[in-house]
Amino acid sequence: MDKILGSASVSGRITIPASKSQTVRALLIATFANGTSIIRNALDSQDTRSCIEVCQAFGAVIRETASPGGLRTLQVEAPLRFPPSLTVDCGNSGTTLYLAAGMAASTGSKVTFTGDAQLQNRPVGQLLEALEDLGAKITYPQGGRIGYPPFTITGPLRGGKTTIACHTSQYLSALLLGCPMATGASTIEVSLLNERPYAQMTRAWLDSQGISHEAQDNLSSVSIQGRQRFKPFEATVTGDYSSASFFFCAAAITHGCVTVAGLDRNDPQGDKEILDILEHMGCTVTWTEDQAVTICGPPGSLETGSFDLNAIPDALPVLAATACYAKGTTILGNVPQARIKETDRIAVMKQNLASCGANIEEREDALVIHGTGVLEGGLCSGHDDHRIIMAMAIASLGSRNPITIQGIDAVGVTFPTFFALLDQIKENTR
Repeated sequence: MDKILGSASVSGRITIPASKSQTVRALLIATFANGTSIIRNALDSQDTRSCIEVCQAFGAVIRETASPGGLRTLQVEAPLRFPPSLTVDCGNSGTTLYLAAGMAASTGSKVTFTGDAQLQNRPVGQLLEALEDLGAKITYPQGGRIGYPPFTITGPLRGGKTTIACHTSQYLSALLLGCPMATGASTIEVSLLNERPYAQMTRAWLDSQGISHEAQDNLSSVSIQGRQRFKPFEATVTGDYSSASFFFCAAAITHGCVTVAGLDRNDPQGDKEILDILEHMGCTVTWTEDQAVTICGPPGSLETGSFDLNAIPDALPVLAATACYAKGTTILGNVPQARIKETDRIAVMKQNLASCGANIEEREDALVIHGTGVLEGGLCSGHDDHRIIMAMAIASLGSRNPITIQGIDAVGVTFPTFFALLDQIKENTR
């Protein structure tokens, strides 16, 4: 489906959906716990449904109920034992693929991982090599590409020592979740770590579970005791800062004010850093006691700057769109991992914004935007990437002419209600 979007002013209050990253972690930990867990306010999206299907393939029984206040609650009953052999389809969910692979390696089961065509182009070789170092066996189907899905993992993990370059933090998170269940202790030497806050999010889950582990020198090395087990829990998933970032930027571009509720100011999600970036660009940010934040765009032009997005690569598309409305040069850099997401987001955003009139340069690990304070509008592609689609929708809010986005269905991967919430805060077409 295509969508034509014109400029509009924005104002109002919305409640942001739950965090995908937290929901996936909660589901997988519950599946490997001994008993029944309760997950409140779980995100309902294509990615989390893919994760549920993976957990069910492992033998988990998952029931959905409505809790007080209308929150979606999942009751997850962990399996007594895992099937000896199974195939799991992760759909389009890279988070599910990586994290479930690490945990599957701790079992004695033969687990084959696959996914859609886009997921089968996501590199996983370095993680699989690390799992082999720790005792797992990795095989590929005849004619399969080494280092990419589909692949088969057979455990269990024995523990030991491995060194890994984490071009995506999900490699480290996978090891953090799998190694506690190894038969022996594990030491992980981390030579490179992008997206550090997401690894810290996983560590917060380990802490809440009482999993013994020790990290040194800002996660350059992690030691984990083996023969540990996850336990049942009850938790409420907080709102998603990655999803909220689009509405923060909507206020910035249109010089409006938007209040986003449902966020935890103390949540370890890295994408809350976008609030600091937008303050640097001239926006005002105000928190209230009810876990809501109000962001207002400046009365004049947005300020430019040079921003390191290594910890928050998902913010690149929408910040690139926002920077077009500043007057001058903005650099969004140190984010090479943006090229190995659902799409090459550096190349795709350069192409899309240029087609709408932006003066934008592509570097190996960065986008350089020479903003003029306006976009002309035009035709662009969603590239089956939810964050590209949403970023271009936000870009349309200030454009002189409409922006047509070809293919918007992929928003359902993480944010099925995105366009409904965007319509909710639109005041008028300008």
